Amino acid sequence: MKNFFLILALGMMALAGRANPAGNKFYTADHQYIQYTGRFDFSNQLRPKVWASGAYVVIRFKGPSCMVQLNDEMLWGTVHNYIEVIVDGQPARRLQLKGRENTLELAKDLSPGVHTLLICKDTEAENGYIELLGFSCRELLPPPTKAKRKLEFIGDSITCGFGADESAIKCGAPHAQWYDQHNAWMAYGPTTARSLNAQWHLSSVSGIGLIHSCCDKQILMPQVFDKVSMAKDSLKWNFANYQPDVVTVCLGQNDGIQDSAKFCNAYVGFAKTLRSYYPQAKLVFLTSPMADQALKTALIKYITAVRATLNSQGERNTGSYFFVKRSIKGCSSHPSMAEQQEIAQELTTYLKKEMKW
Repeated sequence: MKNFFLILALGMMALAGRANPAGNKFYTADHQYIQYTGRFDFSNQLRPKVWASGAYVVIRFKGPSCMVQLNDEMLWGTVHNYIEVIVDGQPARRLQLKGRENTLELAKDLSPGVHTLLICKDTEAENGYIELLGFSCRELLPPPTKAKRKLEFIGDSITCGFGADESAIKCGAPHAQWYDQHNAWMAYGPTTARSLNAQWHLSSVSGIGLIHSCCDKQILMPQVFDKVSMAKDSLKWNFANYQPDVVTVCLGQNDGIQDSAKFCNAYVGFAKTLRSYYPQAKLVFLTSPMADQALKTALIKYITAVRATLNSQGERNTGSYFFVKRSIKGCSSHPSMAEQQEIAQELTTYLKKEMKW
């Protein structure tokens, strides 16, 4: 009998070694050293959920490897999310989640010292949520200090990073889905934020507009802006959790050319809503980088009128930027990866001057 239990114990040790060869410890998602940025739902602190493009999680750990456990909502059993993984500031790796339950080795064969790992949600709210369960590593350490500057980018598919990344699946490839080229990490918002050493939130949904959304979408940005998920979720976001220094608004591509008074009145109303949430933020209104000349001309006219109206009502903490070129070299005539970087360069230059950063 003694030999039986000895053999059983050795067998269990062997199985544990194969499952966790580095001797890592599992840290649940509610651990104080796990750093979250974005509109996360912490209703279940052991399984926080996030829908938004560009939301990210950062940890610091000691040891040669790190694994993560997370769930993908897998809408309709088929829709999957992508994530971006960055270890020690090295080039990002884009990973497609393969099923509802995912255990991923994000770092291995590292030096035994201290490392930083970041996971960013590349796909948007309409791909469903990602639910974090926790990390496995040798030792979890206090996270790096968050950047003091805070930015928020409100927009549509351009802001989501739609159609930009063809590194794995080309536009129009067999069995390709509409979201297979999403890359929020490399979209203009996060790229601008990193250039300015700032945190970021992306508040964006593909196809959404201010008074008219495309593609039979039944929601408008003013209706869903206060939600944790801007696709369908009804959970309200607490704006006290994140007070940005700058909020950019990049809407109008899906609205198209509209009745000027109707569009401008809605824009002024949305700007006032933003001001009620963000008393101190600079509100910056952008033209669409995808707009043809006719729409760009209209958007410049609308934005100029909106700022004049707000100014006449005592609102002077606004700005505007009109993108120089049209960016349509990605999938479905969206900005390509290179064009997203160019958009970010323009916006970074503007914000540095405007904010004196």
